Amino acid sequence: MNVIYSSDHYWVLAYPAQQGFELFDKESLSTLFLQGPLAWHFRNAMEGIPEAERDEETIDAFLDDYCAGSARPIVFH
Repeated sequence: MNVIYSSDHYWVLAYPAQQGFELFDKESLSTLFLQGPLAWHFRNAMEGIPEAERDEETIDAFLDDYCAGSARPIVFH
């Protein structure tokens, strides 16, 4: 596992062996795991953000949109 992005609101973790990504929303304590074609699409979408626009605000907004309705709450037992 590698942390590839960290902000006040999100972590993005890469799992190279599984060819996947985990998007972790720190505020809502929810997570979304992407693998296969979804992970490929996510990586291409992230790489498609122009370099000049790759600031925390833009990336967090992108992750907000990406996780909306799909991320699952983390449940502590």
